[in-house]
Amino acid sequence: MPNYRRANVSGGTYFFTVNTLSRQAILLDDDIRTALREGIASVRQSHPFTIEAWALLPDHLHCIWTLPSGDHDFSTRWQVIKRIVTQRCSTRLNRPDLMTAWRTQRKQGTLWQHRYWEHLIRDENDYRCHVDYIHWNPVKHGYIKRAGDWPYSTFHRHVASSVYPPDWGIDASIIDEGNFGESE
Repeated sequence: MPNYRRANVSGGTYFFTVNTLSRQAILLDDDIRTALREGIASVRQSHPFTIEAWALLPDHLHCIWTLPSGDHDFSTRWQVIKRIVTQRCSTRLNRPDLMTAWRTQRKQGTLWQHRYWEHLIRDENDYRCHVDYIHWNPVKHGYIKRAGDWPYSTFHRHVASSVYPPDWGIDASIIDEGNFGESE
């Protein structure tokens, strides 16, 4: 098994991609969204962090967190969040077809992919690029034509704080089709 090295910067800002196991399109289900919200709130009480940006899609999520000064332990945060969601939703989401001996031995459910992608944000430009990527992602995947139409992201919070204009993140095909500004 490879020895994965994680970034280890106290007080750092990190971009994450977390996938469901076998890319199950279940993260937008009400019970999972509720459990995820509760898991995050619970973890933030014992292990605080700031959510800079977030987008929840059917089979994965992207987010940027900033950890407190002197703290670099995002791993524990993800472990606890994933455990809480798995425990609260395991009855409905227990997939014997996805259970392996390895998962059974480690008492893991079949909701989350074991690993996740993490990237240490290096500077302001890197930060802006990743925030844009997060908010553009639902458009990129074809779920919506405008970033502002996706209800499961922090896009509207960024518009309210003047980071983005309300019409940011419009699929170019809308403009090409002459539908810019029209409601669909």
